[in-house]
Amino acid sequence: MVLEVAKLDVKPGRESQFESAFEKASAIISRIHGYRGHELQRCIEHPNRYILLVRWDTIEHHTAGFRQSSEYQQWKSL
Repeated sequence: MVLEVAKLDVKPGRESQFESAFEKASAIISRIHGYRGHELQRCIEHPNRYILLVRWDTIEHHTAGFRQSSEYQQWKSL
């Protein structure tokens, strides 16, 4: 299993919009082959910062399977 860690900085004041969009994006990423699960955590010290943890079967499921997919473009736009 591979654990992806992403730091996501959101424009201050747009946190609730981000969280709403992320709910939609979660449905997209969860359909990708090799996806195991994810967790989104909000930083206490910097309320506009989030840490995203995504578990994949292999690095290829993340890089080729997700990052090179049309679903990734939808996910990224949200």
